[in-house]
Amino acid sequence: MPELPQDLWTAVDSYLSATLLPRDPILDAALNSSAEAGLPPIAVTPTLGKFLHLLARIINAKKILEVGTLGGYSTIWLARALPPTGRVITLEYDPKHAEIAQKNFRLAGLEKIIELRVGKALDTLPEIAAADPAPFDLIFIDADKQNNPAYFQWALKLSRPGTLILIDNVVRDGAILDAASADPAIQGTRQLLTLLGNEPRVSVTALQTVDAKGHDGFALALVL
Repeated sequence: MPELPQDLWTAVDSYLSATLLPRDPILDAALNSSAEAGLPPIAVTPTLGKFLHLLARIINAKKILEVGTLGGYSTIWLARALPPTGRVITLEYDPKHAEIAQKNFRLAGLEKIIELRVGKALDTLPEIAAADPAPFDLIFIDADKQNNPAYFQWALKLSRPGTLILIDNVVRDGAILDAASADPAIQGTRQLLTLLGNEPRVSVTALQTVDAKGHDGFALALVL
């Protein structure tokens, strides 16, 4: 079977988004402001954003942790799934990204639900664990891939039985098959997958995806 071209994946993704997801000026504005500020175009697709939103609603999440904010597009999807008393803590390393995200949260009217912390996630995660030990219901990890094993270990510490942990970008155009790769993101992803497969405290799977961002996938772990 011939390799499917990227333009076909993008066209299908656009069709699904246009057919299933109503136009949303707030979410569109979040993407536009991120693009205008020069942020990398690596936010989740609309269909994956809605998937995250539905996961949060399915499990009746009230407290969510996100590692990797970027411009806040996925954060808005997650926050909208919460009740008025819910809370999202999102972590962003880059102050410029955080500034754009904060503006997007204000535009979305979600400032009271979203708490944005700026700095290295491996510095802020211990602070969260010490100051706010109540477990999270859903944890979304979408940051620098070389640190994914450490992010997952922190996610476990901040979880309870029933917590969902979703880690994005675990296929990377199939590059995870290259055990000899010199790319830290590939090695970090492979280490993460090995860690997930050997961790008895979670039930886990991973799915490949093809969409406007190419060939990738995500891992989903249920804390037991």
